[in-house]
Amino acid sequence: MTFVSLVFRNLFRQRMRTVLTVVGISVGIAIVVALGAITGGLKDTAGAMLREGGADFMVARKGSADLTFSTVSEQEWAAVASTEGVERATGVLLHVTRHGSNAFFPLLGIRPAQLGEGPPELVAGRLLATGATDEVMLGESGAADTKSAPGSLVTIDGKPLRVVGIFRSENVFYDSGGYAPLATVQRLARKPGVVTAVYVAAADGTDPARLASAIENAFPDLTTVASVGEYGKVDQGIQVMDALNLAVSVLAVALGAIAVMNTMIMAVFERTREFGILRAVGWRGSRIMRLVLTEALFLCLVAAALGAVFGVLATRGVMLIEEIRSFLEPTYSPDVFLRAVLIAAGVGLVGALYPAYRAVRLSPMEALRHE
Repeated sequence: MTFVSLVFRNLFRQRMRTVLTVVGISVGIAIVVALGAITGGLKDTAGAMLREGGADFMVARKGSADLTFSTVSEQEWAAVASTEGVERATGVLLHVTRHGSNAFFPLLGIRPAQLGEGPPELVAGRLLATGATDEVMLGESGAADTKSAPGSLVTIDGKPLRVVGIFRSENVFYDSGGYAPLATVQRLARKPGVVTAVYVAAADGTDPARLASAIENAFPDLTTVASVGEYGKVDQGIQVMDALNLAVSVLAVALGAIAVMNTMIMAVFERTREFGILRAVGWRGSRIMRLVLTEALFLCLVAAALGAVFGVLATRGVMLIEEIRSFLEPTYSPDVFLRAVLIAAGVGLVGALYPAYRAVRLSPMEALRHE
């Protein structure tokens, strides 16, 4: 009998126990995969928000718990725009409200003239007209949700607005929302004289990193965000998701290791005489340990494969919720599945170490006398 066939025979000796162990571990792996995909999707959405309008970085209120809580006064906006090296500084007010079936409809307030400087991809209609106060542009999914087209009338927060254009955005969050004149959104959000953030494009020949540093030095109450990794300066949501992902991963390792340890200890106890015979016919302790560790690793890798499938299915199930689908598209990056495999391998090694050590410590004579 080969080493591999011995591993398979031992795993299928107690089929129900093996199946229950695999299912228990796969549930933990599924949660890790689902959270990883959701966190990746949120980061992609955040990254797309930073690139909106061709900006190099975003300026917002330092220490905001959430980006929607950030407020930059129009005076600060004007001062940022006049900073040497700034080619364009576009102020945007993000107002999240309910519209149609979307409970998280993002209405972006922007000056129509500035919208034309970095316009979204038009699908139909036109951009906002300069001086207009009752116009709105809707993203493709936002327009589809309300069955709107250029020329139709929509009501947002009690304000009738004429749809003048439909745009397409790679950002799933923005694509479900719309653009309206800044003054109109300021009235709807009851935030006169402020914007949520200023999107800055550096002039040719200006280093964006140095420009961002100069703005932070000149405005101590403001901060700049140039990448998703810096989002924690103005929004704690992604950091919370990362921390939750890490906590769940650690918990999955701990619980999975206990399950594997229980299974492997029972397997070692039941095969005490078998180990004695193997030692008596010349098997070294290292080979016995390798046998036990291989069984545990195979068990956990099968659980990782099943957990990855369950995680994808669970995420797709979450995406059936319309409110979530409006601002999130899960990202199944290789890192998500690599993390699942590494966690499964860690579970197998940690859980099998003690049973393997116990199997090696048995002397051949003691093992053969075991009943």
